[in-house]
Amino acid sequence: MAWVGVTFCFVLIGIVRTSGGVTPVNNETIPDTNINKTKYINNTVFLNNASISTESIPPAATILTTTAKPFVQTTDAPKATTAESFSTQHSTQRLDTTVKPTVGTKEVEDEKQELDCPPLGLESLRVDDTQLQSSSFQRMGLGPHRGRLNIQSGLEDGDLYDGAWCARYEDQNQWLEVDARRPTLFTGVILQGRNSIWSWDWVHTYKVQLSNDSLFWKPCMNGTEEAIFEGNQDAETPVLGLLPEPTVARYIRINPQTWFENGTICLRAEVLGCPLPDPNNIYVWETDLGSKDDLDFRHHNYKEMRKLMKSVTEECPDITRIYSIGKSYTGLKLYVMEISDNPGKHELGEPEFRYVAGMHGNEVLGRELLLNLMQYLCREYKRGNQRVVRLVKETRIHLLPSMNPDGYEAAYEKGSELSGWALGRYSYEGIDMNHNFADLNNIWWDAQENATDKSKVSNHYIPIPEYYTSEEAFVAPETRAVISWMQNIPFVLSANLHGGELVVTYPFDCTRDWAPREQTPTPDDSFFRWLAAVYASTNQAMANPDRRICHYEDFQHLNNIINGGDWHTVPGSMNDFSYLHTNCFEVTVELSCDKFPHVSELPAEWENNKESLLVYMEQVHRGIKGVVRDKDTEAGIANAIIKVEDLDHDIRTADDGDYWRLLNPGEYKVMVHAEGYIPSVRRCRVGNDPRPTICDFRLTKMPKQRLREILAKGGKIPKDLQLRLRALRLRKLRASTKAINRRRARERKARAAHRSF
Repeated sequence: MAWVGVTFCFVLIGIVRTSGGVTPVNNETIPDTNINKTKYINNTVFLNNASISTESIPPAATILTTTAKPFVQTTDAPKATTAESFSTQHSTQRLDTTVKPTVGTKEVEDEKQELDCPPLGLESLRVDDTQLQSSSFQRMGLGPHRGRLNIQSGLEDGDLYDGAWCARYEDQNQWLEVDARRPTLFTGVILQGRNSIWSWDWVHTYKVQLSNDSLFWKPCMNGTEEAIFEGNQDAETPVLGLLPEPTVARYIRINPQTWFENGTICLRAEVLGCPLPDPNNIYVWETDLGSKDDLDFRHHNYKEMRKLMKSVTEECPDITRIYSIGKSYTGLKLYVMEISDNPGKHELGEPEFRYVAGMHGNEVLGRELLLNLMQYLCREYKRGNQRVVRLVKETRIHLLPSMNPDGYEAAYEKGSELSGWALGRYSYEGIDMNHNFADLNNIWWDAQENATDKSKVSNHYIPIPEYYTSEEAFVAPETRAVISWMQNIPFVLSANLHGGELVVTYPFDCTRDWAPREQTPTPDDSFFRWLAAVYASTNQAMANPDRRICHYEDFQHLNNIINGGDWHTVPGSMNDFSYLHTNCFEVTVELSCDKFPHVSELPAEWENNKESLLVYMEQVHRGIKGVVRDKDTEAGIANAIIKVEDLDHDIRTADDGDYWRLLNPGEYKVMVHAEGYIPSVRRCRVGNDPRPTICDFRLTKMPKQRLREILAKGGKIPKDLQLRLRALRLRKLRASTKAINRRRARERKARAAHRSF
């Protein structure tokens, strides 16, 4: 069998176990270290009469053979494990590399027992397309390169991007083959059916074969019989099948035996295995990318996240503060880490920045990146890294690592490979929070269409609609908490971290007239494109021209950025709400093809995103900033409107009168007006350097004579009615939120009392 880019140059010679050790090969004795615990196929590699002893096998091999017990047979099949049963029947097992903690010699019973061999990387794309072969395939769109765990298909069946490998023939001689490109301790297989809205295809049972040369294959045995693994009962639930005995080989085949009677042979897969040293490829270790930063690279559940955040504040108490913006449906707090040289206080002229992660609980990479970012900023600040010091001193940074902690906990319980594509995405109530913010787009567009003078229609600070503030409104408590947070702090720039793709999207996310997808730009489209490009161009994974597409859309020809509405319409997105209801500009970053990367991938993902996370924060200092003051008293004027000519989107000053208007380089005519003051106009030039241009304004109060004239004619002093309506609706939203929280607290208390009886 041919493959690309790999030289097949080694010969593997089998060894026979004996009671006294290992039979000598070429008169060389191979030590018997741990060999009684693991069965090997041709497990000694010879090159120029040199050999690899079993001492080269990592300790994980020993651990795995004690945890990966042979399955109880049902007929002749070793029992595989679905995501559901894996959680309940084998709750002590997890696909992770963390060593299980012990107390003395007794393992802690309530901790998860870890499986040490990680996935090879079919889902994360570490396994290249050229490493996947098959006996046959129906067409290119259903080729072996599509047989990756959780890969998603497009809306149209029959294109090049279907959701599985599907064999051309329906017989028991079909197989999907994975070349690990080095000796590997294989421990298990995870299977899914075909992702499609039109077809229902999955494999019920399968066999596994292993080889060192892709020519001679040995079946996976369960005792004296060939093992048959139970596969899927639906298309989406991942099913784990552990090998009865972990086995060393280079190639592995999945050989379907039975399949859904109304479908055909189709599957998506991941393979678990520990790579071993390969003496024939001295460069192979260069592909094992990690990070030089000494950070806590692992998945953190709620308790572990709190513990890590606390450790950061203890390490850097002068620049950090933890606070909560509310609670999830089940009562988990939404913790935020603030990083600033003066935490807990808004400083005049200092912009406020936020990162939000975990809106979809199963898209976990953003959560871990923000936890890593906290540690990194703390330690680099202490080391005197001038870039970080400047960022901390000139910016007030807020990091919300988990907006949907309930969803995360559900996905975390299943583990990185068994949570599937959707488990944990939604809130406890089943709400998709990225569609849960008030749809202000259509309110604004409708007002424009109905207005005789569009210039009189407010283009910013659009109030929440009345229906959205009631107790009966289907608004998640997490969404309510974030809206209140947005109101309390004058954020300037934000990014919403997601997963499942590699692309940066920018507003608007919602299309006009409910088109499924359509370019729908904001008035600040050019600056949003800049923001998206800044992150995408500095992200190592996105910027790699040789990477394959994640699922079915190629964003590389768009430089890995796209208008949200031009991808798919999302009414009620946080990005659009942030832009229309507050001063804050926000984009969405899809961080990786894999929503829940294995822990072994986290160091590389940090390196992929570290520069992007830093350089994006620095963009908060682009454009103009200043303070709007009363000319007589020098007091700051709150809620003054900042209008830039030819940009149909205004912003407002904060409580102290300071403002920040993000702009690309150029010269702008800026007008400022406030209730009871004479408007002021000046020109402000923005340079190419990422430093803001200072544009202060001093406004003169309207003369009393002018006010008397207005009153004499029966008129009223101008009032910002929209601003008042916005504040009123927010008070109603907060009041209904408190009422809901009190009701839920009573319900939880009643349930607890009932259980106690």
